[in-house]
Amino acid sequence: MGIISWIIFGLIAGALAKFLFPGNDPGGCIVTIIIGVVGATVGGFIMTGLGYGTVTGFNVYSFFVAILGSMVVLAIYRVLLGGKAE
Repeated sequence: MGIISWIIFGLIAGALAKFLFPGNDPGGCIVTIIIGVVGATVGGFIMTGLGYGTVTGFNVYSFFVAILGSMVVLAIYRVLLGGKAE
């Protein structure tokens, strides 16, 4: 259930990250979904690695980690683009 839940969380987290960081990103919905899934996965690995417990299943903590990870990946994505998205 772990990877499936992160993909589903990623879809939702990507949309919420885009909502919290509005801007004109190239790629639209597809890039937002990819950023969400990558962010949710990265957030889960980082939080588990830092010792904040394992992130499993659908719960509030896992959802928070997915959103936070997606926001971080979205911010990195925008920095790497160097302002081309605006």
